[in-house]
Amino acid sequence: MAGSKLTVGVLLGDQQLPYSFSPEGRLGQEEIRAFQQLEAALAQLTGYRFRYFNDHERLIDDLRGANLDLALNFCDTGYRNDWNLVTHIPSLLEMLDIPYTGSNGMTLNVTADKSLVRALAVTLNIPVPNEVYVDLRTDPLPLPEIYPALIKPNQGAGSFGMSRDCVVHDASQAVAYMTKLAGMLEPPEAVIQDFLTGPEYTVGIVGNPATGLVPLPPAEIDYSDLEPGLPPVFTYDAKFDAASPYWNQLRHRRAELEEVTHARLIEYCSCLYRRLGIRDYARFDFRCGTDGQPRLLDANPNPTWYADSRMSMMAGWAGYSYTELLRLILQAAIERYALE
Repeated sequence: MAGSKLTVGVLLGDQQLPYSFSPEGRLGQEEIRAFQQLEAALAQLTGYRFRYFNDHERLIDDLRGANLDLALNFCDTGYRNDWNLVTHIPSLLEMLDIPYTGSNGMTLNVTADKSLVRALAVTLNIPVPNEVYVDLRTDPLPLPEIYPALIKPNQGAGSFGMSRDCVVHDASQAVAYMTKLAGMLEPPEAVIQDFLTGPEYTVGIVGNPATGLVPLPPAEIDYSDLEPGLPPVFTYDAKFDAASPYWNQLRHRRAELEEVTHARLIEYCSCLYRRLGIRDYARFDFRCGTDGQPRLLDANPNPTWYADSRMSMMAGWAGYSYTELLRLILQAAIERYALE
């Protein structure tokens, strides 16, 4: 394909369908603005011809007749805006024999299960919080051994199920929050973790093991302006509720890490990247305990790709514009499929 433009299909959520994951019940102004910024950024890239696919009623037929060289899979809402069907998009692309950016359905499924990722991390000698898996249908519900404790969904993304009440200080609060989660989650599964209160870091990676991983400068979540009495946790409201103190008072800054700590974080991320079969880009979250040791919280092979996302912010610290970050993701997939 040297010398010719690659035809790239950009897969996005459907603005016409409901989206229960959003507080608005559908894709809101933030998502629409993100789509517009994405289109403007991609238009600056040379060597590509972009087509956009966001009508999920026609998606299968449209893709079948599109004759694409590559799909840029940014449909993180799932097929028909059903987050439970997020793995169906890469599976559909594979059935249609369309190369695509990002991880496959198996990787997305495995990494959505926090207790499974934690178990893998333990075998790789990656520090993790103390944790207990809980089937929320259990009667009686198991309780934390030490308070305060953090209770969160075992599966999911976007901090869904994480609120100011997820940090519990006694048995009554623990039972109340687990009961609340049981009514929200399918399957009704949670984890009880140590409530870590040290610095919280996020690390972005672009690339693939065979052609080289590019770690981005880590970010630290700054909780210093959060109003007293609120637990310092990155909640669902921090991402989706513009009226929330978590939205308005949390900030991100470039992490200032000792060389040894930085090297360990990159080593942990690179190891998980390989073992989980992650492709093209990912983000990993860590938080320190009282001993200063960063512990793995989450491995996200499908992180938010918006122009104002943490991935874009970290790329900026590395000297990459949003357009250049998109180019890196596309190039990682092109090299992986040997499309050039």
